Amino acid sequence: MKVRDIMSYNVVTIPSNTSIADAKRIMTAHKIKRLPVVDKDKLMGIVTERGIEHVAPSKATSLSVWELSYLLEKTSVKEIMKKDLVTVNPDMDAEEVVALAQKNQVGSALVVEDDRVIGIVTNDDFFYKIINPLLGIDIPGTRIEIRNGIQRGKGAETMEFIMKTVHALDLRITTIHIEGPYEKTPRDVCIHIDSDDVQELIKKLQDHGLDVRIRNR
Repeated sequence: MKVRDIMSYNVVTIPSNTSIADAKRIMTAHKIKRLPVVDKDKLMGIVTERGIEHVAPSKATSLSVWELSYLLEKTSVKEIMKKDLVTVNPDMDAEEVVALAQKNQVGSALVVEDDRVIGIVTNDDFFYKIINPLLGIDIPGTRIEIRNGIQRGKGAETMEFIMKTVHALDLRITTIHIEGPYEKTPRDVCIHIDSDDVQELIKKLQDHGLDVRIRNR
């Protein structure tokens, strides 16, 4: 899966002379937590909701509400924006971006193409568009867990039997993944079947000696 498959388009941006107060109002109006700062199509930085919350109290020491309000209206985001940005291109693999974001300890990455910001990818995008489908959240069907399905020297044989059995029953696998530390065995196999009628499949797998159960979700 590529970044362009999961990124959010139509990114709301602001110029660097935008006041902190206006930036906060724009975030609230659009229900977003990040605003890329762009001057004349050039990416300058990013302002986050957390950044605004962090900077406001430090400037508010011994100030009245009115003084604080005035300060936030007059201070531009240029003073508080983050300049050390994580940018990616839309054709990068999603897992590459996850690794990059984790390495830099950030919750988002700006998608840049031809020196222009064309999108943004955030933790929410990864959860809703990758993790949720993988875990079967809001996807019809049944999730079946084969405990210890991957054992040393028998993983390929077990997977082949599972796939053949599913195909023979004219069922379809929506997602499949193997759980547990990759360097250890045995490991569990979880398959998402696009049907609620899986009793025959479970019986055939159990008759083959597999430990099978339906997983709640």
